[in-house]
Amino acid sequence: MRLRLFAALPIPDFVAGRLVPMQKGVPGAAWRPRDSFHITLRFFGEIDGAKVEDLDGELAQVRVKPFELALKAAGSFGGADPRSLWIGVEPHPSLLLLAEGCERAARRAGLAPDARRFSPHVTLAYIRGGTDLERIRAFERRCALFRSPAFAVDRFHLYSSHERKKGPNAYVAEAEYPLW
Repeated sequence: MRLRLFAALPIPDFVAGRLVPMQKGVPGAAWRPRDSFHITLRFFGEIDGAKVEDLDGELAQVRVKPFELALKAAGSFGGADPRSLWIGVEPHPSLLLLAEGCERAARRAGLAPDARRFSPHVTLAYIRGGTDLERIRAFERRCALFRSPAFAVDRFHLYSSHERKKGPNAYVAEAEYPLW
């Protein structure tokens, strides 16, 4: 059996509650459900059973001390043809160490290096073609000064992503790794 996997930090409910009211004003945006909010540390792709076990063992070896994190600002990916709207993450050295630890774990488990640069964010919406660029820029301006309360990061998860016939993918926490 193959699973589509990624390592991520869940967004606590008290922070997610502050993101939901921001999900408006962009016609054609496919807004993400509140329970899908997360900060991806490393996307692994589709992996078979034996590699999943190797990856799980390697992720359990990641060592970073607990820390606090906050979300801030907003933006979009895709330049003149935006494909998603996001809320940013306030820079924190421990977050980078955690992402690097997930990358090293993936490589030790035999996965190819991630070609994408780590860009921590929470995806609020995916954009369908034909969305008015000015509406997207207005969203970015409206949310530019956003800052969430700090929240504790004391664990991360290995999630699987499952396509649904209707609506957004479902994410299932397959494993949890405490920080210490």
